[in-house]
Amino acid sequence: MASSEEEASTGCPVPVGTDTAPSCPDSDPDPAPAQSDSTEDFEVLEEDEDDLSELPPLEDVGRARAPPPPEPPEDSRCPEQDPGETPEPPQEWLDVLGNGLLKKKTLVPGRGAESRPRKGQEVTVRLRAALEDGSVVEEDPGLTFTLGDCDVLQALDLCVQLLELGETALIVSDAKYCYGSHGRSPDIPPNAALTLEVELLEARDGPDLELLSGKEKVALANRKRERGNFYYQQADYVLAINSYDIALKVIGSSSKVDFSPDEEAELLEVKVKCLNNLAASQLKLDHYEAALKSCNLVLEHQPGNIKALFRKGKVLAQQGEYRDAIPILKAALKLEPSNKTIHAELSKLVKKHADQKTVETEMYRKMLGNPSAGSAPVKCKDKLPWSIPWKWLFGATAIALGGVALSVVIAARN
Repeated sequence: MASSEEEASTGCPVPVGTDTAPSCPDSDPDPAPAQSDSTEDFEVLEEDEDDLSELPPLEDVGRARAPPPPEPPEDSRCPEQDPGETPEPPQEWLDVLGNGLLKKKTLVPGRGAESRPRKGQEVTVRLRAALEDGSVVEEDPGLTFTLGDCDVLQALDLCVQLLELGETALIVSDAKYCYGSHGRSPDIPPNAALTLEVELLEARDGPDLELLSGKEKVALANRKRERGNFYYQQADYVLAINSYDIALKVIGSSSKVDFSPDEEAELLEVKVKCLNNLAASQLKLDHYEAALKSCNLVLEHQPGNIKALFRKGKVLAQQGEYRDAIPILKAALKLEPSNKTIHAELSKLVKKHADQKTVETEMYRKMLGNPSAGSAPVKCKDKLPWSIPWKWLFGATAIALGGVALSVVIAARN
């Protein structure tokens, strides 16, 4: 349940922490089939092999590390220490994921490991984010989000789980766990690493979904859906699916509160949007059966939903089921005859279906040993010389039978 005090009144927040796409709350990754191709042209982000050779020294990343204090002389050590024991060094960088791309260092200690937040809790942090050159791109004195739901930057979501209550830490993250190759216009360029200064202010249990009002459920589900839209636009379809699934769980959770008809209608609208966006993400990952299931769930509620019909047709086409896909796309085209995207997809499928039928017909002919349709008929040259045309045999038989009948008549008269 990510929220920020600096969110715009339009509902289109863009802070670093929440990281939400600059789209309106009711927007989808591809709002209409006519736009689906344009918004579905993102290339899937490839995870390159980790290369630590070009990483700058840790002292040069973010803030400079202070040199360790000189070792005290032998006679100044505390009596409890052994003669060979050295004082504990200052807090070093923690390699969070073991790949050198996400590091954390404690600046101000917290209240102990037992005060660390748990996944599913709501946490509030003070956040300051800067580029490698020191340019500050975000300051938020009270950013609140649900830990573990990927509601914020991955770097922040992963590292806050390691913070103690009251702890202030410095986080240095590669672009992979921030804004990736897309960046965030206009202040964060593509492939930009970020330095985050974070203080954990509060951790509390998340809201009881059963006690949320209809409007609260709609607001929470919409925030999760918008987060999924952000990941979809970043071509991170796995995290997009995760966010849409969380939104659907919020909508489908049981409730002890009665909803008004308008609230029920709003929840259904958000559910349909989430299912449509979920199908789009699953289609990007070639999860055809899952995408087909999502489309069918939409069509159960709205049989004339053009997006669901369009995507279902695409799923069936990807599976080679052209005969089933064509009538579904025809139904979508009937609902929106001017849609050029559906026209193009339908024309493409009709051609593929015709080619498929030609291939299947040729295959059946070969299996049955028949000549192909395009080959000219070949006269049989190996007929035996004594073979008699069947017409001659029929004529001769008729004459013979006529002669026998005449002989019988003559004999009867005599």
